[in-house]
Amino acid sequence: MSTNSEEEADDMMMYCASCGTAEVDDIKLMTCNDCDLVRYCGDACQGDHKSQHEEACKKRAGELHDEILFKQPESSHRGDCPICCLPLPLDTTKSSLHSCCSKEICNGCDHADMVREAEGRLKHRCPFCRKPTPSTDEECDKQMMKRMEANDPVAMLQWGIEQYDKGDYQSALTYFTKAAELGNVTAHYNLSLLYHLGKGVEKDSGKKLHHLEEAAIGGHPNARYNLGIEEGNNGNIERKVKHLIIAANQGYDDSIKALMAAY
Repeated sequence: MSTNSEEEADDMMMYCASCGTAEVDDIKLMTCNDCDLVRYCGDACQGDHKSQHEEACKKRAGELHDEILFKQPESSHRGDCPICCLPLPLDTTKSSLHSCCSKEICNGCDHADMVREAEGRLKHRCPFCRKPTPSTDEECDKQMMKRMEANDPVAMLQWGIEQYDKGDYQSALTYFTKAAELGNVTAHYNLSLLYHLGKGVEKDSGKKLHHLEEAAIGGHPNARYNLGIEEGNNGNIERKVKHLIIAANQGYDDSIKALMAAY
């Protein structure tokens, strides 16, 4: 029975859902932008068919979105130490960021490099790129500016955090947005906080949710936990538990405690 349904669905994808034109030779059909259920021979046919397809499209688009949203990330947003290639701990005090190359190095590799330098009486350098370690905040800022000029999202994130700490929320918003556009997961999470608190921008629950979801998909367990709490507050207990389980599997303590309390 399911085989017949799948064959019928495959046959439908060979024809325009509006006018019935088949995909042959030089006629190429385009798939609906929001779902994978139907195809069209052009924008005009897609517009004509909108009223008939809209309900099924929204349902399928939601299903596709949830498939991505509730997939267990392979690793956290922290990634791996570029030297030992082991996952960086969620505890940020157990690693350090180097402004010269924007690389996060685990404390173990940092310590091993310091021992090597001490034994060889070598000048202290970055354990990854081997550039001299800046001795002043001004030198560190210059290195960060160079990284930002090279469109480094980590440098933009860090500069945004500095502006936030200074109370310049508008600048923080600008740099977090640039970093998020370049794929930085933590920047998405920070943007969700700005839209939640209304700092540097008007409060916007829709944009807050969007950035939380982007961060969660990227492996940010805190964002995932916050999504779970949001779903719980909205009465969506099943979705809440799914989020908490994913974050717990990443080792996020608050999610583990929340699941223990629930059961």
